[in-house]
Amino acid sequence: MSVAASTVVVVDEDGKSAAHGVAAWLRTEGVNAEALEGGFAGWEGAGLPLLPSRKLPRRDAQGCTLWVTRARPKVDRVACPWLIRRFVDPRARILYVPAPDVIRTANELDAAPFDVADEAVFWSHRGERCTFDVMVEEFGLGAFPAIDYLASIVRGADTGRPDLVPEAAGLLAVSLGLSRIYADDLDQLEAGMPVYDALYRWCRDARDETHDWTSHKPREVKA
Repeated sequence: MSVAASTVVVVDEDGKSAAHGVAAWLRTEGVNAEALEGGFAGWEGAGLPLLPSRKLPRRDAQGCTLWVTRARPKVDRVACPWLIRRFVDPRARILYVPAPDVIRTANELDAAPFDVADEAVFWSHRGERCTFDVMVEEFGLGAFPAIDYLASIVRGADTGRPDLVPEAAGLLAVSLGLSRIYADDLDQLEAGMPVYDALYRWCRDARDETHDWTSHKPREVKA
C-alpha cells in the first residue's frame, strides 16, 4: 500500500499539540490525514473503546499483524477478518491453511490462530458464542450497538441458529453462496468484505428504515 493511498488519523495527547501540524504536513505529501479532535484524552474521556494491544499478535517487519485459520471459510472466518481489518489492524494478513496445519503454521510464523476446535486457542468459540463474539468482547467493541447487533447476526448464521435474529438466515445464504462462487479463499474474503460493510452500516444507520413502492420516490417540490 503506497503512502499516497493511505488514510491517517494523527493522535496526540490532547488534540492541541502537534497533531494538526503533522496532519497538515502529511496532506502536502498526498496523504488523506486528519487530527483526532480532543486527542487521546478526549477519546478516553468519551468512553470510546481502547484496543488492548497486549492481545494482538506480534507485528511483522511491515507492521502487520498475522492471523491464521482453517481454509474454505463460510461465516466466522470471513466475519472475523472483516472485524480485524476494519477496527483493529487495516493491514492484517490472513492465512487460510488446512485445518490440521493451523497450529503448526501459527507456531512457525508467530501468527494468531483463530476459529479452531482447540481448547488452547484463545480466539475461538466459547460455549454458544462464536469467534466473532469473542473478538468483539476481547477488543472492547461490544459497547457499539451496531457491532453488538451484528454479532448476533453472525452468531446465528455461524452456529446453526438462523432464527436467532431475522438477518442471520440471509447472511448464511450469502456466505454459502460466496463459498461456491470463489475457489480461492482470499478472493472470497475480498468479496465478503463489502457484505459486512453493508451489514454494519445497516446495523448502524438503517434498522428502522423500511422499503416499499413509494419510499424512494423523489419528493415533490412545491412552488
